[in-house]
Amino acid sequence: MHSVNVEIEVDLPDGVTVRGYERHGAAHVFEIDFELPAKCLCSKCRHEAPTNLRLKNEFLPVRDLELFGQPTFWVYQPPLHQCPRCRQRTQIPTSFKRPRARYTYRFEEQVLALLVGLSVEEVARRLGVSAELVEGILEHRLQAERTIPRDAVITSIGMDELSLKKRHKLYVTVMSDLSDPEHPRVLAVVKGRDREAAERCLAMLSPQQREAVRSHRTDMSAVYPQVCSEQLPNSQLVLDRFHVAKHLGELVDRVRKKHAVSS
Repeated sequence: MHSVNVEIEVDLPDGVTVRGYERHGAAHVFEIDFELPAKCLCSKCRHEAPTNLRLKNEFLPVRDLELFGQPTFWVYQPPLHQCPRCRQRTQIPTSFKRPRARYTYRFEEQVLALLVGLSVEEVARRLGVSAELVEGILEHRLQAERTIPRDAVITSIGMDELSLKKRHKLYVTVMSDLSDPEHPRVLAVVKGRDREAAERCLAMLSPQQREAVRSHRTDMSAVYPQVCSEQLPNSQLVLDRFHVAKHLGELVDRVRKKHAVSS
């Protein structure tokens, strides 16, 4: 048996480089480096000084996008800045993930994109992660209230409800950009599934962006289609096929049960 070298092309965010690679079971593991700031602020005495790098004596794994349909992890040594004045060590934030998150920003966006049309449990099963992790990403977006860039051109949106907790204890309204069907992205996540939640989502779009929307996809409830028709003057309603099929299935099931009881 002989070995060969195989070259793998990997898309990386700006400032991230690969130091090493290995297989771990069915997963891909990349050891990475990333650019550090020239100066750091001490968390204790607030003194700013040129970065005085120290590395933790551990490696931290974070989940990234899949590679060849298999999970990928990045591992790195968390960098610290040691203050030259008080000797306090402060962890330097990473550019590719949130503090304390065990996944990258782009993995977050992948989870949110998959939630356009899939349930929390289905996304968790597809990515091989826990439903709690998926719910945590949704909860963070719910708290973040991110703004939508005013120069974003949005021609089609989707609006749907998601159960954020087990047994439907908390619902959220999710508004998505469906302008590119191959790459849907979540624009807003708002607590609730009523008229107010739908209006809050649409309020994140500028008047010009609302006028540019040509179609909106919603469920068959009375709330979302009505609010969209009021606030999207040039948009046409497109009923989601999933919800149409679900509604027909529920009707058939009710008729079946009715006949079963009468017979």
